[in-house]
Amino acid sequence: MDLGLQDKVIIVTGGAKGIGAAIADVLAAEGAQVVIVGRKAADNQKKLSEILAAGGKGTAIEAELNVPENSKKVIDAVLEAYGRIDGIVNNAGHNDGVGLENGSYEGFIASMHKNVVHYYLLVHHGLPALIASKGSIVNISSKTAEVGQGNTSGYAAANGARNALTREWAVELLKYQIRVNAIVVAECWTPQYSEWIKTLPDPEAKLADITSRIPLGNRMTTTQEIANTTAFLLSEKSSHTTGQLLHIDGGYVHLDRALANA
Repeated sequence: MDLGLQDKVIIVTGGAKGIGAAIADVLAAEGAQVVIVGRKAADNQKKLSEILAAGGKGTAIEAELNVPENSKKVIDAVLEAYGRIDGIVNNAGHNDGVGLENGSYEGFIASMHKNVVHYYLLVHHGLPALIASKGSIVNISSKTAEVGQGNTSGYAAANGARNALTREWAVELLKYQIRVNAIVVAECWTPQYSEWIKTLPDPEAKLADITSRIPLGNRMTTTQEIANTTAFLLSEKSSHTTGQLLHIDGGYVHLDRALANA
């Protein structure tokens, strides 16, 4: 399907690996000018080189988004290079394990900066350009905001904020015809997920237990599936969709997990 994203300038934070990399690949395949934003220049360049080799278009910007002023620097760099912004995908973040019992004020606030403050700042600074283009925003979120996980207060709170901001921005930006949606991720196989599972006592057994509880297909969600939905939400094919929290998770959050073993 042609999503009509040809030459649209779309920023993807955390675009070098995992879900962000898959999103960058799909957008590039649709003809968009993909702006990969990430904290490691080498990782950014590797992904960009793959996109260019496949015939895609884009650029890469090194930025540690934990630092508040860097969000404006990213927006300024994109506008200098392209003169417009048609979409923002807020994706960068990390489940950092800042819990309640063993956490701290410093750790909790750091988790907010790592996982949600830059969502706000990037859109805040990019808003004039999005207004001009009637662009679209997609926030990548996590099931932890809705079901909890334990020992990850910072990340869960940040994702609750991501969901709330999605609805709040959808309301505030109606007058500009800017659509804002979120994709809520549950069990998706990424490099970050792979590293987490390895920290557990019996990784293979734990993974088998998790996948057995995913109703649709007893399998993990793929990054490609998240990316395909992201591209759709950014496109005019979803022209009357805003303020939605879409769960791309094989029914993991909302369906009875007993169904998986029925």
